[in-house]
Amino acid sequence: MICEQPIPPVDWHCLPDLPDKIGVAGAFAGVSDGCLLVAGGANFLDKMPWDGGTKTWHDTVYALDKPDGFWREVGALPRPLGYGVSVTTGSGVLCVGGSDSLRHYGEAFRLSWTDGKLTTTILPPLPTALANHCGAFMAGTLYVVGGSEKPGELECVNRAFALDWDDKDGAWCEIQPLPGRPRFLSAAAAHNGSLFVVGGVSLDSCPDGKIRRSYLKEIWSYCPDNGWTPHAPMPKPAVAAPTPAPVIDGRLLVLGGDDGSLAGFQPLAKHPGFTKSIQSYDTANNAWSQRDELPNGRAVLPCVLWQGLIVLVSGEQRPGVRTPGILARRQVRRIECDSFSILWQNQIEVACQASWGD
Repeated sequence: MICEQPIPPVDWHCLPDLPDKIGVAGAFAGVSDGCLLVAGGANFLDKMPWDGGTKTWHDTVYALDKPDGFWREVGALPRPLGYGVSVTTGSGVLCVGGSDSLRHYGEAFRLSWTDGKLTTTILPPLPTALANHCGAFMAGTLYVVGGSEKPGELECVNRAFALDWDDKDGAWCEIQPLPGRPRFLSAAAAHNGSLFVVGGVSLDSCPDGKIRRSYLKEIWSYCPDNGWTPHAPMPKPAVAAPTPAPVIDGRLLVLGGDDGSLAGFQPLAKHPGFTKSIQSYDTANNAWSQRDELPNGRAVLPCVLWQGLIVLVSGEQRPGVRTPGILARRQVRRIECDSFSILWQNQIEVACQASWGD
């Protein structure tokens, strides 16, 4: 039998703060040539949204060469941009889609850090503009799923696209759409030949003409040979959780996000913050469990695997309020045997990012 002993809390610690005193939501992040790159995102510079503040998008690219190092400003994106997909590959950080204050974009590009220089390489664009979508890199193919094609949170889609990275002259192809309701602000993960899409939010039209969010507990996996498969739902919803989500020893970790329990909370200035909960999905046994907690809730940010760490980059702690803080922890692995469980620390390269909210 499998012995399910409680896993003790794992200490999270802080890496050097992003050199933006406010922090950003919806940044791009990943690893190139051993450096952690963080780019773009958005925040409120003058006033909070409930005081009439205006959201500002950024184009700055920062680099951190080691966990105890110093951030450097190393370049700029093609334009101020945020709320897109970013994944790490052996050739750099692939960035897809996103938005600014005026529109959503379908463009894609790669950020590469080589010999102390940042290079931006233009990639084939998506067939449509997308922001607030999710994605992951699996078996030489980049996948993106869901999101919204236009600003305003009036609609979202369940379209899915794939780009074969080995086909240098290739273009994005549209694959079977995610079943069920259109959604955005989901998290994605790649594991054992399958692409997972977790949570997110769908939109309902109300009789009064207003649009209402529905917070989702769903998890789906996609295999190129078999299409989409549903799995056991999460214990509670997760919207805008760090993505791509890390998978450790076959367990997909949903690190915080917005569970919807405080939807409509007023006044926003006193919002207590997003959930600190970590939901763990056992991919082999199709089962969920509750693990340790984050030091503080985070939403709308990327997750990155880097130098043996799971890294959560900036993001929102509560609606409208960003943090420049960078959270990190080592991977905890477990051996499960007939009658015992063994815990030990093991370094793994992991990093995360996400974006959403006001």
